[in-house]
Amino acid sequence: MLAGEASAAVAEVETSLATPPDATAAAFFDVDNTVMHGASIFHLARGLHRRKFFTTRDILEAAWKQAYFRIVGIEDPEHVSEARASALEFIKGHPVSELEDLGEEIFEELMAHRIWPGTRALAQMHLDQGQRVWLVTAAPVEIARIIARRLGLTGALGTVSEHVDGVYTGRLVGEMLHGPAKGIAVRALAEREGLDLARCSAYSDSYNDLPMLSLVGSPCVINPDSRLREHAKANGWRIRDYRTGRKAARAGLAAAAAVGAVTGTVAAGVALRRRVRWP
Repeated sequence: MLAGEASAAVAEVETSLATPPDATAAAFFDVDNTVMHGASIFHLARGLHRRKFFTTRDILEAAWKQAYFRIVGIEDPEHVSEARASALEFIKGHPVSELEDLGEEIFEELMAHRIWPGTRALAQMHLDQGQRVWLVTAAPVEIARIIARRLGLTGALGTVSEHVDGVYTGRLVGEMLHGPAKGIAVRALAEREGLDLARCSAYSDSYNDLPMLSLVGSPCVINPDSRLREHAKANGWRIRDYRTGRKAARAGLAAAAAVGAVTGTVAAGVALRRRVRWP
């Protein structure tokens, strides 16, 4: 009898503490430099390079684009286009299941420790309020879903690569989920899910994501590039910066780290070539 009463009491407490779902509000998070330090596609490329998906030269080119992204803080459209072409080329002919399995490994290996704790706390705040939380990123939807699942989020919108019979063809379904495409995708999701965008929130670091940020009633910029920071100030948007130190110090450290990373990668590439020539 006492056991039954205790069980009922626990159930009553759990019910009283449960947060009722908020069906019409949600939050949308960009990934690169918003949820995660750096570019997720670069971390994925590093992991795939270690698994012999492509050459050292390919990873050196990716390292340069990553260094540019970290120092300048602005996504170069040309770099984005080149990254898309490279990504499609190195997955062409591979099974979808293979990339998904490797994505799980690579998340643990190279991404998990790069999640910004402050952003993770913001996402959890929305979940605790009964709201759904989606990632919205130009990264492949397969890796975006892995990140969302590992963080306990609702789901993810990402760039979709065509596959036939479970094998990648090297073509996209539509365009990259980047810039204006994010705004279109969020609006479509809101209509499908019955969301009131005026009650929703969006988070990003990039000026390119204004189409998504401008859709919602509560935009917030995280680790913003200079153009987005100025836009946020002018419009009274919330600003969160989880990078340490003052802006000048951050720029210097980022530059030094990026140059060091590229130099180290070049040295590794040279050493690798020497090892191949002189076994």
